Amino acid sequence: MPKVSKASAARVQDIGIGTVSEEVIDGYEFAFLDLREESDLADLLKGLPDDRCPCPHWGYVMRGTITFTFADHTETFEAGDAFYVPPTGHTPANAAGTEVLYISPEDQIAVVNEVLERNIAALQSG
Repeated sequence: MPKVSKASAARVQDIGIGTVSEEVIDGYEFAFLDLREESDLADLLKGLPDDRCPCPHWGYVMRGTITFTFADHTETFEAGDAFYVPPTGHTPANAAGTEVLYISPEDQIAVVNEVLERNIAALQSG
């Protein structure tokens, strides 16, 4: 059976506010985020439908807190919480020192990652 850990992930990158270690297994992206700084990723999702992430995620918060804002409510998860975020459009924000695992369908998260990377590049060049 395949497995992945933060230490064994195939791709590791510094995203400024922290690091992401990710690998795809059987059609799912496993992304370990270790976020040094408090952040709200809403601006980085501009260009997606309604400027919100349309991808479902399953996950686990190892440390800190993460809050998902939907059109009509917010949900906050903290250390020790497993979660599911439906594909209804959301933006994430996290406290400094948050460590979280996201599990997302590879094909759907690829679209989101493309927009994120494009928006990060635009911020860095501007």
